[in-house]
Amino acid sequence: MKNLYYCLLLLCSLHTVAAHAQSINSCALSRLSAARRTAVVSPEHQRLMNQYDVTFYKLDLALERNSTHIAGTVTINATAKAGGLSAFAFELHPNFTIEDVSVNGQSQQPFTRKGSEVAVALAPAIPDGNKISVAITYKGTAPNGASAAIGNGFSSDTEPTWGNQVTWSLSEPYAAYEWWPSKQVLTDKADSVHVFVTTSAENRVGSNGLLARTVDLPDGKKRYEWKSRYPIAYYLISVAVSDYDEYVTYANPAGATAPIPIVNYVYKGGAIDKFKEEMDMTGPFIEYYSELFTLYPFDAEKYGHSMAPIGGGMEHQTMTTQSTFEFTLTAHELAHQWFGDNVTCGSWEDIWLNEGFASYGEYLSLQKFRPDQAVNWMENAHVYAFGGINSSVQVSDTTNVSRIFYYGLTYKKAASVIHMLRFTINNDALFFQALRTYQQQFGGGTATTPDLQRVFEETTGMDLGYFFNQWYAGYGHPLLSVEWNQQGNSVLLSAKQTGSSTTPFFKTDVEYLIHTIAGDTTIRVAQNQPDETYLIRLEAQVTSIEVDPNHWLLLKVLQNQQNPILEVPQQEPAILYPNPTSDMLNIAQLDFTPATANIYDTAGRLVKQTRLPQQATTLSIKVTELPAGLYVVHLYNSTQHYRSSFIKLD
Repeated sequence: MKNLYYCLLLLCSLHTVAAHAQSINSCALSRLSAARRTAVVSPEHQRLMNQYDVTFYKLDLALERNSTHIAGTVTINATAKAGGLSAFAFELHPNFTIEDVSVNGQSQQPFTRKGSEVAVALAPAIPDGNKISVAITYKGTAPNGASAAIGNGFSSDTEPTWGNQVTWSLSEPYAAYEWWPSKQVLTDKADSVHVFVTTSAENRVGSNGLLARTVDLPDGKKRYEWKSRYPIAYYLISVAVSDYDEYVTYANPAGATAPIPIVNYVYKGGAIDKFKEEMDMTGPFIEYYSELFTLYPFDAEKYGHSMAPIGGGMEHQTMTTQSTFEFTLTAHELAHQWFGDNVTCGSWEDIWLNEGFASYGEYLSLQKFRPDQAVNWMENAHVYAFGGINSSVQVSDTTNVSRIFYYGLTYKKAASVIHMLRFTINNDALFFQALRTYQQQFGGGTATTPDLQRVFEETTGMDLGYFFNQWYAGYGHPLLSVEWNQQGNSVLLSAKQTGSSTTPFFKTDVEYLIHTIAGDTTIRVAQNQPDETYLIRLEAQVTSIEVDPNHWLLLKVLQNQQNPILEVPQQEPAILYPNPTSDMLNIAQLDFTPATANIYDTAGRLVKQTRLPQQATTLSIKVTELPAGLYVVHLYNSTQHYRSSFIKLD
C-alpha cells in the first residue's frame, strides 16, 4: 500500500527534502491520522476463531457506485481444528443487521453478538478435521470511522477531477469487518474466494481473480462473478464499483504458459488516453519482477487496476485499487503481489516484509527503467528514515494503525534495510536467489522476519543475526566521523562510529571512494568496532575521500576531513611478478597478511575473487582464465589494503 497525499506531519520535520518526481512527496498522511483501534477482538473471541481454518469465502453482495449500503450473503467454508469447534466466531461491524445465519444449510441458527464479535453456538461441537459451511445474510450501511490504513473499510465518493462516482473497499489492516463478516487473522488464508456483486447494468465491478461471467438480471441490474483459486488473506479481498471504461494489455514474462492479462478499470471521460503510457509500464514491470523474484504468482488469473479516489494504492490480490498511475506507485503496488499477497507478513509487527520490499521494488524499477532517478530515490528514502520517530522497523504496538504504517520506518527505513542487506551479502546473484527461495518456500502463506533471516543465511552461508538485531529490532542509525592523512605512498584512514541508545554500534562494511590526482579508487572495509583505522597503500596523491559514495548505508557522516596530525606508518612497496603475466600473478614483500584478493577490470567490474592462505610469504593468484588486458588487484584484510595494476597476456 502506498499513499500519495502530502504528509504535513513529516513535512514539519523534513522541510529540507526536495520534491522528487517518483514519490510526489509520497507519505502516509491517511495512515498517520487514522483512528487507533485499541483492541482487535477479545481474547475469548480470538480463541474461538482459532478453532477453525478458513478454506473458502463467497461474497454475494448488492452494491452501487454512489452508496455504502451493503446487502447480501457471505459464505465461509472452514475445517475444524484440533480440539473441535464449539462455536463459529467471526467479526462484523454493529452497523449491520444480521438477518440470518445458516450452518451447513440449516437456517435461523441462534447467535450471540457483542459489538463486532459474533458467535454461533454449535451443538454438538464439530469434530477435528470436519467441514462446516456458515452463511451470514446481512444488510446495512458501512461505518465512517477511518479505521483502515487509508480511510474507511468501505467508501463511496466522487472523484474530483473526473467526476466519476466510485464505491470501493480497503480492509487493511483491520477493516474487513466494516463491510463483510470475516475472520481477521493473517495466518489463516482462504484457499479460494468468489466475489459476486449485483449492481446497475451501467457499472463495472473489479475484484480478485478472473471474471467468470456476467449475468444480466431484471430491473436493469447485472451480476459480476469473480473467482480466484489462489490462497488469499482476508484484507486482500476487494471490490470496486463504478461506470468504468476497460483497458486491457498483456505481460509475457519468461516461464508463463500464456500471456497474462492486465485488466484496467479506469474512469470514463478520457482517463484511458491520459494514463495509457503509464499503464503500459505494468507489463514490463511484471516481466522484470518475474526475472528477479519468480514468475508472477497469480499468472493463471490476471493482474489489474481499479481506479478509486484513495490518494494512493492498495495491493488487492490480482486487482490493485489505485488513484493514478504514477511510475513508482504502480511499481510499488505490483511488487506487493509477491511481497504482501503471495507471501504475507505473519504478523503486523512484520509489516516491513510487505511495505519495505514493495518500496524497494520502486527503487529496483527505477534502476532498471529510469536509472538517472534511482540515486535520488535512495537519498530521499534515507532522509525520511532519518526524520522518523526513534523506534524500530519492528512494530511493537500492532493495535496502532498509525504506527503500523509509519512512513519513515515501515516504508523508507525498511527499504533502506533491504538495500543494506543486499550490500552486506555483496553478491547480487545470492541476494536475488534468496528472494526467490523466500517466495518459493512461503508462497501462498505467511512469513515472519526470522523466516526471511533463515532463508538468507541458508542461501549465503552467512550469520546475519547481528544485521537483523541492529537494523530490524534496533533503533536509529550510525553516525560516522572520518579523518585521514597521507604520507608518502601510505594513507591512514580513521573512522569513529556512534549509534543510538538502544543500538550503540552498527557492525557494517563501508565503502570509501578515494579521489587522487591519478584517478579514483574505491575500497570496501569492515567497521567491526566503534573506532577503526585502515592503512592503505596508494602511490598517487589523495585529494579527497568520499564516504559511502553509492548510498548503500543508512548513516550520517558528521565529519570527513584530512588531519595532517595523524601519523601514518610507512609501507615498503610490494613486488608483483611476472608483470605482464599469462598464467600466475605472484605478490611478495607485502607487509601484512591479506585475507582476500579481488581483481577488477578497467570498467571497475569484479572479475575474480580469491580467498588467500594465511601462512604464505609469497602469494600466487591464477589468472589464466582472464582475457588479455589491464587489471587492478586489491589485496585486503579487515584493516589493511594494497592495490596495484598488472597486465594479463594471452
